[in-house]
Amino acid sequence: MAEASHKPIPLLKDELDIVIPTIRNLDFLEMWRPFFEPYHLIIVQDGDPSKVIKVPEGFDYELYNRNDINRILGPKASCISFKDSACRCFGYMVSKKKYIYTIDDDCFVAKDPSGHDINALEQHIKNLLSASTPHFFNTLYDPYREGADFVRGYPFSLREGVPTAVSHGLWLNIPDYDAPTQLVKPRERNTRYVDAVLTIPKGTLFPMCGMNLAFDRELIGPAMYFGLMGDGQPIGRYDDMWAGWCVKVITDHLGLGVKTGLPYIWHSKASNPFVNLKKEYKGIFWQEEIIPFFQNATLSKDSTSVQQCYIELSKQVKEKLSPIDPYFTKLADAMVTWIEAWDELNTPSEAKSSKAANGTAAK
Repeated sequence: MAEASHKPIPLLKDELDIVIPTIRNLDFLEMWRPFFEPYHLIIVQDGDPSKVIKVPEGFDYELYNRNDINRILGPKASCISFKDSACRCFGYMVSKKKYIYTIDDDCFVAKDPSGHDINALEQHIKNLLSASTPHFFNTLYDPYREGADFVRGYPFSLREGVPTAVSHGLWLNIPDYDAPTQLVKPRERNTRYVDAVLTIPKGTLFPMCGMNLAFDRELIGPAMYFGLMGDGQPIGRYDDMWAGWCVKVITDHLGLGVKTGLPYIWHSKASNPFVNLKKEYKGIFWQEEIIPFFQNATLSKDSTSVQQCYIELSKQVKEKLSPIDPYFTKLADAMVTWIEAWDELNTPSEAKSSKAANGTAAK
């Protein structure tokens, strides 16, 4: 009985999917078993679809490889990256749950300063279920956390906050550095545990990392497209950041919030900085123009849904970023394809049959 009392009560057990991109056996799940076992997993297998990925016993999961993606999406599968962890966004698309948590397979359970295992998923859920404060910065950070509140001078009219769409977690041990920084600081490790959650202010962009990330799929899911990366593309390792820039412009427009900070995971291994430099090389130059583009991007009042916002943004990408490189024309087209595929898979069957009936009647 004593053992049972230590088991965490799974929050949102039937409302959350855990999405994991991988090319290897998922032994890392053993460490996460106390926290992940009650939840449904969506595993997106990258690379060779004939390879068998082993998943530890006891987990409830579905696994999709490239053949499955091609079968389900048909020609629209071209918008899903191959040989890149950006393929994870296919899992967002096929999920039927309200919330998504995504994690990389080299991320393990971290410990807090008192030596206790951190239940990252539980903290993400707390972040998502409490409001964000993007319109006015609270100097005590997240005012909705236990032991905190709004400080003197914080407008009462803004204390209700806005719905939180994204919870962006951090990493102990191996930091999420770009290749030049990795090369300059090969031995640097992040040992600083900062016990804080902050809302990223409206109008401020951030570099989103996809290895420890949760979001409300119903609020922002269609904008969580990780772009065209990897095989056949001139750029890599910008998948999550591209999604983050798009998401931030859209959440700002729709009056939603993005939080960053807790929870931490333990990032176990550094990727090869020379391989990373090859993937990032063009992006390092391009981002000096991409970021001002997103900083200045505005959406029309007519765009009231995430899909409408994303299509409008894709047109701006094509118009303003294509002069940098033809890749952005291809990416803008893929953004539209992604939304079409999302809507096809996520339109309720009643709506589909009514559309079909209307189509027949129109003829």
